[in-house]
Amino acid sequence: MKNKNIMLVCAAGMSTSLLVNKMKNFSEETDRDHIIFALSASEADSYLAEKQVDVILLGPQVRFMLDEFKTKTEKLSIPVDVIPMADYGMMNGENVLNLAETLMK
Repeated sequence: MKNKNIMLVCAAGMSTSLLVNKMKNFSEETDRDHIIFALSASEADSYLAEKQVDVILLGPQVRFMLDEFKTKTEKLSIPVDVIPMADYGMMNGENVLNLAETLMK
């Protein structure tokens, strides 16, 4: 699976930057070359209106927004889930990338 757009959403768009870097590194090391980026929840709507996203992963701190995001993306057939707290806390880019790919299948 190559060149998929993976969007991580958190409260301010900043706390996931380290996780994004870990995911990018693992993606490159395994020749997946996905486009992985993080946005704040408030920026996500405008991004979705303009650009292609293949999967959305919510940071644990915004897990309460899961139903809202599922409603927004249902028509677009974009899978949405919450990053497991353990993987987020340990910044486990490999596990989070594998979760994203599983959701896209």
